[in-house]
Amino acid sequence: MAFILDYCKNLPSITLDEGDILLKQGDKSNKFYILIDGECEILRDNFRINKVSEPGSMLGEMSILLNNPHMATVKSIKTTNLYVVNDAADFLKSNTDITFHLAKTLALRLNGVTSYLIDIKKQFEGSEDHFAMVDEVLESLIYNQDDEQIELGSDRDKS
Repeated sequence: MAFILDYCKNLPSITLDEGDILLKQGDKSNKFYILIDGECEILRDNFRINKVSEPGSMLGEMSILLNNPHMATVKSIKTTNLYVVNDAADFLKSNTDITFHLAKTLALRLNGVTSYLIDIKKQFEGSEDHFAMVDEVLESLIYNQDDEQIELGSDRDKS
């Protein structure tokens, strides 16, 4: 992923101190960031879902692609330097190598989630518990091919 940094040399950069919040879940910044060095954690509802330290990693890309608020908080774990992409949609449209790499990254994530859900389904096949909803989730992941907005959360949590 470090090759992405070659495309970013003319972009502005920022430095975060340990504990600084880069992106806040639920906010909409219309920016995304490319990690130069350092380390950040990705938090969803204050639960750590990932740690990012590889140079060239993109942060906030889902919000740009879906035109939605950020689905997670990104917080620095140590001093972190990032490139700032202010006009993110145009940047992705004009840098096809980065966009292709991003598409591959998102496809890998989707494959991982789909594989995990299939594994859960196999483990609980035949049981009458809440894992029956895995079918619905898998169908939505596999067959949602259009620009239809997906509502996050569960049917139980309509607030």
